[in-house]
Amino acid sequence: MRTVFYCGGLLLCGLLSFSLNTAADEFSYPALKYSQSDFGGVGLLQMPSARMMDDGEFSVGITNNEDYLNYTVSLQLFPWFETTIRYTQVHDLKYSSDPSFSGNNSYTDKSIDGKFRLLNETRWLPQVSLGFRDIGGTGLFDGEYLVGSKQFGPLDLSLGLGWGYLGNRNNLGDTRATPDCGRDSTYGGQGGQIDSGRMFSGCKAIFGGLEYQTPFRALVFKLEYDGNDYRSDFPVRSGASPMEVDSNWNFGAVYNLSNSTRLRVGYERGNTVSLGFTMATNLAQLRPNWRDEKKPDYKPAEPRAELTPEEWQALAMNLDKNAGYADASIYREEQSIIIEARQRKYRDRKEAEERAALLLQNSGIDVDSYRIIETSNGQPLTETVVDPVAFGRFADRDYYGADLDDARVVMNPQPVAGKLKAKMNDPFYFGLSPKLEQSVGGSETFYFYAIGVRAATSYRFSKHFLASAGLDANILDNYDKFKYTNSPDGTDLKRVRTLIRQYTEPVARLNNLQLTYLDHFGDSFYSQVYAGYLETMFAGAGFELLYRPLAKTWAFGVDANYVKQRNPDSVLGLFSEEVQPDGRVQTGGFTGHATLYWRPEILPMLDGTLLEISAGQFLTEDKGVLVDFSRQFDSGVIVGAFASKTDLSAEEFGEGSFTKGFYISIPFDVMTVKPSTGRATIGWQPLTRDGGQKLGRKYSLYGMTDARSPWYTRAIQD
Repeated sequence: MRTVFYCGGLLLCGLLSFSLNTAADEFSYPALKYSQSDFGGVGLLQMPSARMMDDGEFSVGITNNEDYLNYTVSLQLFPWFETTIRYTQVHDLKYSSDPSFSGNNSYTDKSIDGKFRLLNETRWLPQVSLGFRDIGGTGLFDGEYLVGSKQFGPLDLSLGLGWGYLGNRNNLGDTRATPDCGRDSTYGGQGGQIDSGRMFSGCKAIFGGLEYQTPFRALVFKLEYDGNDYRSDFPVRSGASPMEVDSNWNFGAVYNLSNSTRLRVGYERGNTVSLGFTMATNLAQLRPNWRDEKKPDYKPAEPRAELTPEEWQALAMNLDKNAGYADASIYREEQSIIIEARQRKYRDRKEAEERAALLLQNSGIDVDSYRIIETSNGQPLTETVVDPVAFGRFADRDYYGADLDDARVVMNPQPVAGKLKAKMNDPFYFGLSPKLEQSVGGSETFYFYAIGVRAATSYRFSKHFLASAGLDANILDNYDKFKYTNSPDGTDLKRVRTLIRQYTEPVARLNNLQLTYLDHFGDSFYSQVYAGYLETMFAGAGFELLYRPLAKTWAFGVDANYVKQRNPDSVLGLFSEEVQPDGRVQTGGFTGHATLYWRPEILPMLDGTLLEISAGQFLTEDKGVLVDFSRQFDSGVIVGAFASKTDLSAEEFGEGSFTKGFYISIPFDVMTVKPSTGRATIGWQPLTRDGGQKLGRKYSLYGMTDARSPWYTRAIQD
């Protein structure tokens, strides 16, 4: 049987011939590593493939040709779901026709893509995926596709069916049809909505191609039959560029500079060179590399009834240094030692509890139990009771399969009695942290930023009362380019967030100054009441109540607040008049929500996820629901997205139609050499608008009570 290949270049044909003629040799080809397409997401050049990256793969890329400049971020959120965020700048078009407004800034389009794996590859069947490009955008690149991929040694073949942008060649229909074959190219509302009515409509075309892993490990070739004829691309429709097509075939190469960086080059449409660069890491595989305190050796002292005051104090210090129990208070009951402290080092509670039990065993204190009560902001969260005898057997490893769980029980915290033996409580806290505010894809410039330092301090008067303050200082920013001085999009909403320029102008600004009362009652209820300058833009008073059962995957809370908008032209002043030169502001109103927190662990495909649903009234007095969905990888890195939909129409809301955003939260202990329970969070919103905006409260009871069913401080999974 004779096999014939159509090749886009002599070099590629030669290499293919070499691979087929030497298939029987002992040489083993390097494993093919899938790479990003020009649009982001795993694919060929312009077209996608059915392939997925490893779970947790995170890549950032840039691709440039004479028509488009693509900035892409792709994440393999689940093994079966890939998502991509993309900003595309059109070289030949300006953001607006008014140079005084947007200058020379190029037209910028925001896109979100998603790809779902429907079928895993088997010996006989291909991997099959269903994908959506430019979901909820302005329709410049929107399209849908169904594609299969099958690997034969160093060759990976893909064949797909595309609609919309990916099917405009219309090789399954009348090629003389209109450029979009009747597909509705308008978009609903003010953009940002999912227009499902036009999906899988209009032109459709077969596309496909191959990837070839050369014998040289770093080099991969790609060949592609393009499903788009570019007649309906935005530069063509606007008259900025003809985007002529001299060939239906695209070909290119990927050069792997390292495991995490790749160069891409393509020759497309028979006349256009495309260059790209991608950097990647795997968020699920990040692991800490600590220089930690050595775990105490198990050297139990001779039993004794009491320690000296100096020994009790030294024990409290070692509990902080070695086991991470800060601000520890140690009590002695008749047959128990009670440690009441917050955990600052270890996300793995068992690691902390083992270290604490070793310190207690080595002290020789003779009791029947160790009670470790973990606290946060003075409130007890959990109690772990350790049996010293059972722990000794575990520490000695004197039976097969010895496990710390054989010696510990986790329960709701019980009242503390007995005599105070040592106390390490320091009521004063002060810290500095970097601050970044950013906005991407603006009209005046592609990237707005404000880099600075945040100083935070607090003083605890008792277990219940806490005073806190924060100061933000700008070091470098370009928000002076922000041109909005009146309400954007002609909306008449109270400007609860779009006055960001005014709030970023001062070099230093009071971010927070408040008094908080914290308490708990029963086994599972926690509460806080607060008043003061609650965030950069608002002052007021409010309360929060949370019901969080121990070791459950759900919780429920409510919060209610009365707030007034701060005047950006003064340090402590508030707006007294609703109508201001820059639009209406909030001079006094209620905001609050009822929130359900749920981790759907009963659904295996959603393991490691958290769903938050909040319903109530937002800052500009619109009413609706905010949904926040996040996934935590085994490393502890959390990636999430949120969206709020209120009773505002798309026209009332303005550009974007509703509020949406994304964030990534990274544990400090995968970035530093010391264990820590802290996190760094980076957020991004495509557009800042006034609808669907919540109050930024200083403390969250759900985060504060995390130890009751660890999520933010969940131990790293091996």
